[in-house]
This record gives sequence, structure tokens and C-alpha cells, in this order.
Amino acid sequence: MTDEAWHRSKEPLMVCSRGSLVELAAVLPVSGRFVVARLDGTRMADADQVSYDFSDALLFPSYFGWNWNALSDCLRDLHWLPADGYLVIVDNAPQLLTDSSQDRHTLFRILAQAVHHWASPLGQRKGKVTPFKVLLLCERDEEAVHLRQDIIRALQQRL
Repeated sequence: MTDEAWHRSKEPLMVCSRGSLVELAAVLPVSGRFVVARLDGTRMADADQVSYDFSDALLFPSYFGWNWNALSDCLRDLHWLPADGYLVIVDNAPQLLTDSSQDRHTLFRILAQAVHHWASPLGQRKGKVTPFKVLLLCERDEEAVHLRQDIIRALQQRL
């Protein structure tokens, strides 16, 4: 995926198969500090594990509430982890929350909201937009197609 394709995309959550090329320049800021959080979808079988893994990867503060609202709040704040950009990578993304499509859709909506929040200058320090990217990795192209369709269904619902 080239820089141009990444920035042209209207999808808040990018889905790629391992065979796809992802240029770091397309995902990370040109300069400055950035945070990369790498998670494994096979580990996140339930909402509790999703909360734990995100909390661990992004060093959530001790007051993190261990529920969907708290996850949403923390992903849209991150004041304890200042950076010029954020990249969340989920390996084995098709294995995320496979036992609960409702929880899976909730997570996709929360991640999309975080992407939109950081992309808006409203409410940001000095009105500065901060890149916040989510990359969902799949083993095969077919998995990527199905995951994109699932994300579309999730984003058509309200949080």
C-alpha cells in the first residue's frame, strides 16, 4: 500500500493481507515521536482480553475502567503517551472476538471513532491533527475481503 493509497482511502480501519506492501512512510508521521502498538487478534477472544491487551500496549492509566466506554475514552485521549502520531497494528485480525459479532462490531466502531477523533482539529492541542492509524492484518486476501465486509456492517450500526 503506497502513501497515496493510504491517504486517499476513506476507510478508517485499513485491512491488509500479509502479502500486501505497506510503506511505513504512508503510515507514520514524517518526523517526530510516534507510538506503535502491536496486538495479536488470536489473543483477544473476549472483551476482557481486548481491554487488557490495549491497556498493556498503550500503557493505559490506572483509572482505566475495563469496559468499552473506557476503551473508547482512552483511545481518544492518550495524554499520558504524547506522540506526533499513533499506529495500532492488529496481527491475525480475523481472529478478533470470533465468538461475539456484537463485541467485534463494537470494537471496530470504537477504533473508527478514535481515528476520526484524532483526524479532527477540534479539541486537539493547538488545533493540531494527530495521525492515528489502525492496520488490521490478515494471513490471506480472502480473509481481508471478509474482514472489510464485517467492518462495513459494523460501521453502519450506531455505537
